[in-house]
Amino acid sequence: MAFQKAAKGAVLVGGGALATVLGLSQFAHYRRKQVSLAYVEAAGCLTEPVNREPPSREAQLMTLQNTSEFDILVIGGGATGSGCALDAVTRGLKTALVERDDFSSGTSSRSTKLIHGGVRYLQKAIMNLDVEQYRMVKEALHERANLLEIAPHLSAPLPIMLPIYKWWQLPYYWVGIKLYDLVAGSNCLKSSYVLSKSRALEHFPMLQKDKLVGAIVYYDGQHNDARMNLAIALTAARYGAATANYMEVVSLLKKTDPETGKERVSGARCKDVLTGQEFDVRAKCVINATGPFTDSVRKMDDNNAPVICQASAGVHIVMPGYYSPESMGLLDPATSDGRVIFFLPWEKMTIAGTTDSPTEITHHPIPSEEDINFILNEVRNYLSCDVEVRRGDVLAAWSGIRPLVTDPKSADTQSISRNHVVDVSESGLITIAGGKWTTYRAMAEDTVNAAIKIHNLKAGPSRTVGLFLQGGKDWSPTLYIRLVQDYGLESEVAQHLATTYGDKAFEVAKMASVTGKRWPIVGVRLVSEFPYIEAEVKYGIKEYACTAVDMISRRTRLAFLNVQAAEEALPRIVELMGRELNWSESKKMEELETATKFLYYEMGYKSRSEQLTDRTEISLLPSDIDRYTKRFHKFDADEKGFITIVDVQRVLESINVKMDENTLHEILNEVDLNKNGQVELNEFLQLMSAIQKGRVSGSRLAILMKTAEENLDQRVPIPVDRSCGGLSR
Repeated sequence: MAFQKAAKGAVLVGGGALATVLGLSQFAHYRRKQVSLAYVEAAGCLTEPVNREPPSREAQLMTLQNTSEFDILVIGGGATGSGCALDAVTRGLKTALVERDDFSSGTSSRSTKLIHGGVRYLQKAIMNLDVEQYRMVKEALHERANLLEIAPHLSAPLPIMLPIYKWWQLPYYWVGIKLYDLVAGSNCLKSSYVLSKSRALEHFPMLQKDKLVGAIVYYDGQHNDARMNLAIALTAARYGAATANYMEVVSLLKKTDPETGKERVSGARCKDVLTGQEFDVRAKCVINATGPFTDSVRKMDDNNAPVICQASAGVHIVMPGYYSPESMGLLDPATSDGRVIFFLPWEKMTIAGTTDSPTEITHHPIPSEEDINFILNEVRNYLSCDVEVRRGDVLAAWSGIRPLVTDPKSADTQSISRNHVVDVSESGLITIAGGKWTTYRAMAEDTVNAAIKIHNLKAGPSRTVGLFLQGGKDWSPTLYIRLVQDYGLESEVAQHLATTYGDKAFEVAKMASVTGKRWPIVGVRLVSEFPYIEAEVKYGIKEYACTAVDMISRRTRLAFLNVQAAEEALPRIVELMGRELNWSESKKMEELETATKFLYYEMGYKSRSEQLTDRTEISLLPSDIDRYTKRFHKFDADEKGFITIVDVQRVLESINVKMDENTLHEILNEVDLNKNGQVELNEFLQLMSAIQKGRVSGSRLAILMKTAEENLDQRVPIPVDRSCGGLSR
């Protein structure tokens, strides 16, 4: 297969691809013309969606089964695949989209949550005189501006600070950041600026002060990636694309071209993962947009197809919001091993990441303890020594697999281009691979352009520039106020609904149940410290949520923010979904078990819980052991050597504090290592030792017992809500 570079992105050609047909210079002119036309089309010529609401999954399956032939079948429901479906259907092409798991279940929900041009790629472009890298940055900055415009409820500009610790770096980085603004041109979000040391510490007070010279602040975009992906897929469905999650492609269909006598891909054999039903979906063109699984689909077409993707693992961790300012991120441009680390506020928490290391392709990537500790160590280098960066403050962690386009012999993932490629096989299978979140729309446009050319489809230019995604059209920054006034929602909940669902937030509010309180009137929360409400579970099913994992990770983002909170919300979520979807008791148990396993392995609960195990060493001073033992015996009045729920209830009743049995069971279960329903003295001492070392934080039992000891004679209420803080004494 011949490899040729096109003017924008890279196009791999085989069997006559677009760049080959037009020639490179003509192709570049063609792309510029298409982009300019797209603005015109999107602005005035595109009709309203054919569906006010996305059809149900059942209706979509019927469409997939009963349509004799689609123009385009897209395999993969990530950002790029959903973007391809939206681009195709808005050009008037009969479009289908199938996804083996849930929309955004893979890489697209596990990003750094940035919509960025790639400031570090611009540095490489300048240092290496790399025109391709420059074009990629230019394209990404254009797409960044477009995405902020078409989904204003899900995205916003974010200032990011680049702290400077050496004087010579100040002009060096300032020139680079100003070039970033210059390349953005009219798409520049806000101009970058320089801060003195004192001003930098005002904006980012937890920053390391020693040797700090100053800082440079530049702007990029930030978004809710899983919700953005879902908005793209739902918008495609509203415009008429037959979209279905949990539809696995078992094999590709082929037929012989009567003109050439060659076999051509003509659709796919699909299997409903939820029911096991199989049927054929026929299409004139099949697009492979499966991210890390690109090569597996290519080998369905041709078992001898060369590998064009190399997987790279990017791990992120979530820490309490107090680790960063609410509206200022941080970029570490030169970590100990040369990788770039971001430290960003997101959903009132703090995200730190990412790693970049070769990995095996899997459906269930797991964050490693090594990667988590690498990120923590880099964070410690940039934060003040007054801020103790503790392992126990990692509330969630995840690993995402990036499908990087590379020579299969290359072992260095850091040198791999993030640019995308369009590959056309001899049988007409079109593969879109590589790229990044920000450029999903341009990738989709290039892919559909190639599909139209290769398969002689009748369609006009792309219309997705300026096309609002679901929820964006009638959204405004003050929309949440109407939710508070019209429905009696808490302000925090109303803001969450407005920034998650946009102008569809009113539909969620209408489903909200009455709280029975004076205020808020409606909106029962799933967990007390997060603004997610029970009505979102019911609405999530309308958004094609089929499992409890869909709900805790992608319809809401609980699993990505706090695995412990997600685990506590699971029983209620399963109960609500079971009621709507008519689940049996055995199905509910299965969903609960699957979701718990997902949290344990893929969202970092395993790494978090392993900080306190039977192997945990007790490294306490004799005075500490004596103090903690006395505290333990305040509860273990009978000197059994362990405490149970009854013991805790007795102490609480003595100071007039009531707590339901389920909550007490949860509190003790966090520390009960051998799961025998009781906490032994040895387990309690292990807990206190782990807390002192910073491996564990937010232990409700430790906080409760300390506070009870201090207040036994004062008879005051004990705060036992989940805490992101710790306990050292």
